[in-house]
Amino acid sequence: MKTILYLIRHGESLGNVRHIFLGHTDWDLTELGRRQAACTAALFRDSAVDAVVASDLLRAWNTVLPIAEAKGLAIQPEPGFREIFAGDWEARTFEDIEARYPDAYAVWRRDIGRAATPGGETVVQLYDRVRAALDYTAAAHPGETVVIATHATPIRVLMAGLSGLPIEETARIPWVSNASVTRLCLEDGHYTIDYADRHDHLGALTTVLPANV
Repeated sequence: MKTILYLIRHGESLGNVRHIFLGHTDWDLTELGRRQAACTAALFRDSAVDAVVASDLLRAWNTVLPIAEAKGLAIQPEPGFREIFAGDWEARTFEDIEARYPDAYAVWRRDIGRAATPGGETVVQLYDRVRAALDYTAAAHPGETVVIATHATPIRVLMAGLSGLPIEETARIPWVSNASVTRLCLEDGHYTIDYADRHDHLGALTTVLPANV
């Protein structure tokens, strides 16, 4: 029995355009982010979707709302798929974080798998949280196709863990783009990554994280 899980990173958010580390701070999509969400929804127009699950933060929720509405499904909230809780970094610009916390931010930039957000989560703790949410979601929908809206760091750490890397080696995994799609398959208790960071459907609407993140 195969369970298919699509991980969708949220579309461009207000935090993205203002270069702000949102973490659990609940800011919504930009107008471009909503257009990206519509493009991603179009990928699933002719595909069966049995369930739609989302981080309960607006930028993730509204990214998969067009899919849920098109399929006649209610979005299932799952806080376990939230972005990393950034503690003292919440709602600060990346430039301010770098100035105030140069050592901790240097680890985030260069060796993210060993990073800890001051007053917030470590990246390893984030992995444990989102992996538990992924396993719970898969167990709740055996043999089904599930669309999951989440965030950049959760997808990055999941790609590391599901690739067999220690989470401390997450720096070897690249960031994914806004509104990109990563497809997982769970069969016989084993996850495989069918593809990651698909964003060709966005064309000129493609956006990525800035270089200083």
